[in-house]
Amino acid sequence: MDLSEILVHHPESQPFFTALGEGKFLLKHCRACDRAHWYPRAVCPHCFCPETEWREASGRGEIYSWSVSRTVPAPFAVAYVTLDEGPTMMTQLTETDFSRIAIGGRVALDVRKAADGTPLPFFKLT
Repeated sequence: MDLSEILVHHPESQPFFTALGEGKFLLKHCRACDRAHWYPRAVCPHCFCPETEWREASGRGEIYSWSVSRTVPAPFAVAYVTLDEGPTMMTQLTETDFSRIAIGGRVALDVRKAADGTPLPFFKLT
């Protein structure tokens, strides 16, 4: 079993991948401090409250940092994206014109499927 299988089938993250396959982007929110967090987990990493829930998110954010991996046949850009809801997540940008990518650049969710059909959250410039 590889890492993607573990993430997709783990009880704490499975609702995320199920919703992503339906075109919805969910984030975990804490009912006590009302903050969103990423990665999905049952206990809030901000206040340690066990009362968390899934909420639909905008799927929009801005680039906090990025880099291009050029050591592979098809170079690609990875980035930390700070979502409009607060959390920062690592992702791959689907932009291939690397000259357009900039810190602070606005991005939107771009769901792509892995070879096994698993939906994955990528982002594209807006």
